[in-house]
Amino acid sequence: MKNILILGAGTAGSMMANKLFRALDKKEWKITVVDPSSTHYYQPGFLFIPFGKYSKEDVIKPAAQLIPKGVEFISAEVQLLQAAENKVILTDGRSFAYDYLIIATGARIAPEETPGILGPLWQKDVFEFYTLEGALALAERLKNFNAGKLVVSIVDMPFKCPVAPIEFVCLADDYFKRRGIREKVEIFYVTPLSGAFTKPIAAKMLSQVMQERNIQIISDFYIERVDNENKKLVSYDEREVPFDLLTIVPLNKGADFVGRSGIGDELNFIPVDKHTLQMSHYPNVFVLGDAAAIPTSKAGSVAHFAGEILFENIMHIIQGETPKEKFDGHSNCYIEVGGGKASLIDFNYDTEPLPGTYPVPGVGPFKLLSLTRINHWGKLAFRWIYWNLLVKGRTLPVSAHMSMKGKKIIS
Repeated sequence: MKNILILGAGTAGSMMANKLFRALDKKEWKITVVDPSSTHYYQPGFLFIPFGKYSKEDVIKPAAQLIPKGVEFISAEVQLLQAAENKVILTDGRSFAYDYLIIATGARIAPEETPGILGPLWQKDVFEFYTLEGALALAERLKNFNAGKLVVSIVDMPFKCPVAPIEFVCLADDYFKRRGIREKVEIFYVTPLSGAFTKPIAAKMLSQVMQERNIQIISDFYIERVDNENKKLVSYDEREVPFDLLTIVPLNKGADFVGRSGIGDELNFIPVDKHTLQMSHYPNVFVLGDAAAIPTSKAGSVAHFAGEILFENIMHIIQGETPKEKFDGHSNCYIEVGGGKASLIDFNYDTEPLPGTYPVPGVGPFKLLSLTRINHWGKLAFRWIYWNLLVKGRTLPVSAHMSMKGKKIIS
């Protein structure tokens, strides 16, 4: 019997386990999933928790519930990958041989890497919303925040869901308006980028959105430390941003075993061929989702679209054929802006977000680079789609490849 080993039971890992289990002969193939957590998190939902829109129960399910019963699920941590020997060793000493390996171990926040984040103000006036615990703690703090400077800052690129901090400041603006205290709160968006976003056309639109909401953007700011005593962010060029409440996006890193195994970059993300997602020296090892060092967003949509391509290619390889599909870096993201409206961007390696309609050209129903209520409802509807279709590997009515149909080219 041949073995497929999947490291990670998040979005990418669960999706691949379901797809492969349905497609492969159970008498010939065994699929094993390894993840240190027994809980699966709907991470896009963390954004809504601080503002009371989602609860803890909305964003968690048992990981084993989302994986087919015929797939072995092991709740354990990986110690080492010995790719030359086709073997993975767990921290408890167990080892697993594989014929094909899919690494989908995601990204994690590393607040310990920046001086002062985990200082005396941690979980008092310094928070993050990229974990369930952080989002819940921030929700309690926001209830009692009535005036002052709210600073939302990014330590460095890349990080999970790059539009989430933009959504956070917009939702904060809406939240304080609903509480009747917006004029008492100053909101700052502090970023190492030169603008609101990495892509120029989208950055222009998002900068205008924030300007209309009186959210101040402080760009090219590389955080050196958080000064807890004086409640200030300090950059490497010695600029300072004072805060009363700081919501920070810490440095993101890949899984620790990647560093121990010597297969990643300085942040433990794994370089792969950006079209096939294969490691260069180990063609039977594939990296999917946030764990991959590829030039596109670390977003759930990337895991979805890349996973569709990877599934087709693995099936070709198993049948003795060469991979036929190429991942084009396709990503799309709903962007909540408050007031019951959202935008939507759709792009890939070569094409930045453009205005138009999605997914049906000329019809939509979603409008690209526009603020609409239907986009907002699309964002909210995605939670049901995620739990019931996406992570279960069901086919969605959208293409894994980005299409230029329905888009307007801006010169």
